[in-house]
Amino acid sequence: MRRRSLLLAVPAGLVTLAGCGDDNKSEKAKSSSSPSPSASASSAPPPKIVDGPLPAITAGTKFGEKPTVAKGSGAPSKDLAVRTVIAGNGATVAENDYIQASYLGQVWDTAKVFDNSYDRKTSLVIQLAQGGIIDGWRYGLVGKKVGSRVEMAIPPTWGYGTRGNTQAGIKGTDTLVFVVDIENTFNAKSSAKGKDVAQNDKALPKVGTNTDGKAPSIDVPKAKAPTKLVADYVIEGDGEEVKADSSVLVQYKGVLWDGGKEFDSTYSRGQLTSFSLQQVVKGWGQGLTGKKVGSRVLIVVPPALGYGDNPPSGSGINKDSTLVFTVDILAKM
Repeated sequence: MRRRSLLLAVPAGLVTLAGCGDDNKSEKAKSSSSPSPSASASSAPPPKIVDGPLPAITAGTKFGEKPTVAKGSGAPSKDLAVRTVIAGNGATVAENDYIQASYLGQVWDTAKVFDNSYDRKTSLVIQLAQGGIIDGWRYGLVGKKVGSRVEMAIPPTWGYGTRGNTQAGIKGTDTLVFVVDIENTFNAKSSAKGKDVAQNDKALPKVGTNTDGKAPSIDVPKAKAPTKLVADYVIEGDGEEVKADSSVLVQYKGVLWDGGKEFDSTYSRGQLTSFSLQQVVKGWGQGLTGKKVGSRVLIVVPPALGYGDNPPSGSGINKDSTLVFTVDILAKM
């Protein structure tokens, strides 16, 4: 069983209750018509993947442009139809990766667009994992490269199942057509990308600047812990700034100020974590607000902004502990 992040534990008064049991809950709740799964469509056998038929993309044909897609002609395949329209040359997407993508989805028979991220001007960041997304995406996008535009025709079996998605206007018999621009992919080896920032304050922990996917070191000084929140760049990225209500995808490691013992780490679990900044301890929410995507951030959390006198049971965190984190902000969700 995957160990749940301590950051999402719920000591009274320190962490917002919403969504604490599911790293992806806030993202799934944003739009019921986005390609997240319905319960009836999550246990289908692997599909046969074929190269058509697929309707033509008649406008917006460049990567990153909102596409216009023709109505499906004739009967769609009962198999999963997948075609790489534009071949990228970036990293290869693997199952259980998180992808960042722009997309448009419409119904085969009517060409009715039921959802698209281009108009929202916000990419989707979601994990290609069973139960995390409709199976057509999970099977159709694995093996594709970042920078690719992929078109798919997804039968109900690997879409929303026989129940469809009534809020999106999708019937249980509808084949869905998606155009997906794969902008990035993230996995347990992902790291910050940016410029190293000098760490000159000897009274603060020093964090490693390696970007090889391995956990960075945290050297805690033998000094009194600061009483106020510290949130400093270790590596400064050039992405979008994180807002107080943002959801983020991160790598992180946490150690105690006293003794430097590690108590939580995505690196140790081999699993990235995503969450809303409104779900986590206050020190995280305040410390990451305003920081740029792609950055590595040192956060020193005093007890009043961490777990105070009520740390999670079995965490190894004592009452009134000061916590030290290194956080790589991989994406804003």
